[in-house]
Amino acid sequence: MAGVKRGLGLHIPHRSLLILPDDIFLVSFPKSGNTWTRFLLANLRFPDQPASWANIDRLIPDPMGTTKRVFDRMPRPRIIKSHECFDPRYSRVVYIVRDPRDVVVSQYHYHRKLRRVEDDSPIEKFVTRFLAGETCPHGSWGQNVATWLYTSEGGPRFLLLRYEDLVADTPRELRKIVAFLGLTATEEQIAQAVERSSADRMRKLEQAQADKNGLFRGSRKDLSFVRAAGSGGWRSDLPAPQVARIEAAWGHLMQHLGYELTTQPRDCESFRILSGSAHNL
Repeated sequence: MAGVKRGLGLHIPHRSLLILPDDIFLVSFPKSGNTWTRFLLANLRFPDQPASWANIDRLIPDPMGTTKRVFDRMPRPRIIKSHECFDPRYSRVVYIVRDPRDVVVSQYHYHRKLRRVEDDSPIEKFVTRFLAGETCPHGSWGQNVATWLYTSEGGPRFLLLRYEDLVADTPRELRKIVAFLGLTATEEQIAQAVERSSADRMRKLEQAQADKNGLFRGSRKDLSFVRAAGSGGWRSDLPAPQVARIEAAWGHLMQHLGYELTTQPRDCESFRILSGSAHNL
């Protein structure tokens, strides 16, 4: 049966996906705004097929959950989702970064939705696993981000975006992506893509299409995948000692990305990634 599925292109390619020279990768650590940006780009590039939870894996697919047949039938250049650490095969990358203090809160609630974390499980325990890179298969936040910045930041085929900037001015940041990818889009098309990708609309689509996307398979229906869709929620949701732990681990990297700390880094060294010591982050 497996051989038949492979012959028909019905298997999931995972990391064996044949990457084409003009492929574009939309990359982030999980819960950093990747799904929202997928909707934005899908709604911009395919205006006649409004993005939904039923078709997003066909419009901007994930090699970890979409069949090879879908990839083979996509128009080029393909835009592909990824959460992987640096991969030299990715020739053009839009990388989205988000404040890790917000990321850990978002991941915690997503794990609750997936029934991987009980409601009464303390977030302190989750932060310990988050710092150790045990909450997803893509390393820790610091490891994932550092691999891309150390290898690619400032390069002509690498665009770094902050989730917080996407929230603050979505049309402006979407224009940056359009220019980077060499696409064309009018102001009306950008405005339409932003409206079709709003948090309210994505939540309504989620309620109606929860059975149409693998992200929600077996998950709780009383918790939404699309939550506040904002920034800075960690200030009220994350206890101060846990904030301090995250800042102690990745303070220099956070400052490099423009995130203000509530505590001082443990030393006065410059951002270690600039000296090539990314493994220390």
